[in-house]
Amino acid sequence: MGPPAASLDPANRAGHTLVMNDAPSNAHEYTVSELSQSVKNTIEDEFGYVRVRGEVGRVSKPGSGHLYFDLKDDRSVLAAVAWKGTSARWRFQPEQGLEVVATGRLTTFAGQSKYQIIVENVEPAGLGALMALLEERRKKLQAEGLFDEARKQELPYLPRVIGVVTSPSGAVIRDILHRLDDRFPTHVIVWPVRVQGEGCAPEVAAAIEGFNMLPSGGPITRPDLIIVARGGGSVEDLWGFNEEAVVRAIAESELPIISAIGHETDFTLADYAADRRAPTPTGAAEMAVPVRSELLSYVDDQSLRLKTAMRNISSRQRDRLRAASAALPRPAELVGEARQRLDLASTRLSAALRHTAQSKGLMLARVAPRLSVRTLTQRITDARSKLRNANRARATALSARARNARTRLDPLVTRLAPALATRANRAQLRFDPVVERFQPAIARVLRDHKRQVADIWKLASSLGYRNVLARGFALVTDREGQVLRSPASVADGDPLLIELAEGRLDAVAGKSHVAPHSPPKTPRKPRGGSDDGQESLF
Repeated sequence: MGPPAASLDPANRAGHTLVMNDAPSNAHEYTVSELSQSVKNTIEDEFGYVRVRGEVGRVSKPGSGHLYFDLKDDRSVLAAVAWKGTSARWRFQPEQGLEVVATGRLTTFAGQSKYQIIVENVEPAGLGALMALLEERRKKLQAEGLFDEARKQELPYLPRVIGVVTSPSGAVIRDILHRLDDRFPTHVIVWPVRVQGEGCAPEVAAAIEGFNMLPSGGPITRPDLIIVARGGGSVEDLWGFNEEAVVRAIAESELPIISAIGHETDFTLADYAADRRAPTPTGAAEMAVPVRSELLSYVDDQSLRLKTAMRNISSRQRDRLRAASAALPRPAELVGEARQRLDLASTRLSAALRHTAQSKGLMLARVAPRLSVRTLTQRITDARSKLRNANRARATALSARARNARTRLDPLVTRLAPALATRANRAQLRFDPVVERFQPAIARVLRDHKRQVADIWKLASSLGYRNVLARGFALVTDREGQVLRSPASVADGDPLLIELAEGRLDAVAGKSHVAPHSPPKTPRKPRGGSDDGQESLF
């Protein structure tokens, strides 16, 4: 039967006081908090630290950084909590569906009336679970294309600088340096990292990114190749190189990477993402550089082959040149006829030049009389007369057209005068400041132009013949104004006109003592006058 029914006393019905028909109990009365604390103490004292094996269920990581997940089997579910600082030190994070062994302290959470385990450490439940997680992660990263062959880069044939990401205290770096020294000594930069345990994955990823971020011309030389190396170990020891951070850093590296992790039978996800996988760290050094002695031998052999080939080619070309030169005519025969044509052309050229000079002289003699000063003056006078007549005719026509236009425009001006006056006043107001600014500029431009005209006039005056007259020379012309250049063109007794610097003189030609074909001699100052009282001009 169920518990006895409760009834309400009519006297207390207004206060709704529930009164049990049974007699009062002697059991201790707890508050909710007291009861929760008592349960918490009992569970923590009874179990303490425990190891729980189960499958990871729901996993969540809120903004606080703490990790919340469930541990379950086929019948029960246990809530698990890992604080932020604790979960950051784990080698791998729990993922949904993975069977793990969690070690921690069992306790309760009074806020939700549930018990839970505060996890200190979590490990995969056996090697099989770890390999299952590795295979699942490999498929995920492969689906993203991080292992594609198209992403892999070619290794440089002879890297100048090699970056090595490994532990500085292990035997791996010594093996790499020793092998590089045997094959081809190369500059090596070591980025020290932890190669297992806590911090391995973030340090290795940071080292790869750091090498890629080095500038080409910086104080630390940027490597041409990176080697990520570690010695052998168990799957747990090599687990840091299976983390996504390391794999993504290798796949996104701009520098080619050789992975040399573990022994030849050990495979990590970093090996799939690397551009080349070496079975051992020593094998990575062998992949990185060639053998120097073999390279020198190859270069010497190629040099010898090149010299032999050059000698053979030179010998064949020399034989071909001799055979071709035997069939060619001699150079003297090729240019002999051209020389004769050149001599004939030179002879004809001299005669043609003399004939041309005589023809041009005759043409000049025929044209010279028409180029007298009087003829040119008369032509200028006629042109000026025509220009004045044309100007007078044009002025008359313009006056007539102006009168006609004024007759037509006067009525318009009468109508437009007020508006034009208004616009003129506005324009005056706008342009007065402009005129004030332009007047100094225009005055300056006029001064510059006046100075230029004065300079040009001085130059023209210096080049004119009157300056020559000022130095003591004279201009001799006949009565027609033609300049006399030779005594042969003047007969004795011909009247002459002599122009000096300060005036003109009339003269009569006397006898000439200058030989017709000899150059004129410098005239001497006459000691006395001629018989007729006229001084000699030559």
